[in-house]
Amino acid sequence: MQFGAIQRILGALIAAYSVTMLIPAVVSLVYADGQAFYFLDSFSITFILGFLAWFPVRHVRRELRRREGFLIVALYWVILSAISTLPFHFSPHLDFTDAFFESVSGFTTTGATVIVNLNHVPKSILYYRAQLNWLGGMGIIVLAIAVLPMLRVGGMQMFRAETPGPMKDEKLTPRLEHTARALWGIYVGLTVVCIIAYWLAGMDFFDALCQGFATIATGGFGTHNNSFAYWNSPWIDGVADVFMFLSGMNFAVHYLALIRGSVRPYFKDPEVRAYMGFVAASILLVTLTLWYTHSYHSFMSDLRYGAFQVLTVLTCCGFTSAPFNHWPLFLPVFLMLIPIIGGCAGSTAGGMKVVRVLLVIKQGFRELHRLVHPRAVAPVKLGTIALPERVVSAIWSFLAAYVLVYVLLMLALMGAGLSWVTAFSAVSACINNMGPGLGSVFANFAGISNPAKWICALAMLIGRLEVFTLLVLLTPMYWRS
Repeated sequence: MQFGAIQRILGALIAAYSVTMLIPAVVSLVYADGQAFYFLDSFSITFILGFLAWFPVRHVRRELRRREGFLIVALYWVILSAISTLPFHFSPHLDFTDAFFESVSGFTTTGATVIVNLNHVPKSILYYRAQLNWLGGMGIIVLAIAVLPMLRVGGMQMFRAETPGPMKDEKLTPRLEHTARALWGIYVGLTVVCIIAYWLAGMDFFDALCQGFATIATGGFGTHNNSFAYWNSPWIDGVADVFMFLSGMNFAVHYLALIRGSVRPYFKDPEVRAYMGFVAASILLVTLTLWYTHSYHSFMSDLRYGAFQVLTVLTCCGFTSAPFNHWPLFLPVFLMLIPIIGGCAGSTAGGMKVVRVLLVIKQGFRELHRLVHPRAVAPVKLGTIALPERVVSAIWSFLAAYVLVYVLLMLALMGAGLSWVTAFSAVSACINNMGPGLGSVFANFAGISNPAKWICALAMLIGRLEVFTLLVLLTPMYWRS
């Protein structure tokens, strides 16, 4: 294990990250909320820690292997989450457990919060939370590869460990940093358009900025206690619907559609087609159930709230526009289950990813076919491409690991004192990076115990790094030379 090279990269990344804390300091000065010095202190501490880690090993330059890439990504997310607690500790004076939970929730784009009254939180802290969402959305490691070519040592290893989905070896462009820049260019462009759309729909600029960050990142951190119910605007809900839907798609497909000037890539990609079909079917089911139970005064209201809530949970964005925990029949549980599927691979959404679920279904049908025709050769195809058996077996392994981790985390939360409904929904909200749950964690996570918060923080990290990136570090074979 090349610890010197790992330390050098981590130190440089941490020092670079410290610069982002200057932006909320400027926001604090603009709104005169008295928090600027806290962010300047956080910047100084973070930069010094990064410099002290980098300086002794600044001349160590070695090509990294995949195992170092996994360790860098895992350590970076944990260290960054710990460092990002500083502004939360200074103001609004959260203890370390709550501050760590809040920062992990921000970076993993989960959107769960322990802050009870957002209306009294300083503007710069609200912006800082949205910035955490936004940086975590596409993955800050990918950002570092895009803007820091000096870290071009084992970049592909970090890229594989950081990017979501099973197809991690594919690049849009021949050079890795160009791929990262292309993805971030799409990400920034969607963010700018989303902010403008929110502003035109009726939000003030500050709310539009923060909600735009959180929407494109599918992060879910809000600026008001009632989330999107605060505005009670069908226009604002409609803007959120569009950009949550787009953010749940593979950003590589957005890139292909842009450079070709055509929408054909969306309809040719089998995962995107499955995603659009599942979104449409879920919205139809929820809307018709709300209409059948007379939950709202008109069918258009049923469609408005049903579409918003399906999109926000399926893309793991975590906003709320209505108290869906009180919706009738099976709807609350259904809305806790569909985040398990999540959005497309290569998107900012959480969950298992649509492509994995699609391939599991295809593999299931193949096994049924084999029961009737035992000698038939029937490869699993994604579109017209026959997938290697290694990819199919890896997806089954991921599913098994996901289910096992889900059950263990749920049992751990029940052991920490949560009811089974709260524990089930809290794990679904955290491991899928979705945000709100049921029971005592619908509004926020402030009321659960400290051990439960640490378990939830672990679930968020496991979900963001897609299970294996963290679990592989626990295996003896990983540490063998």
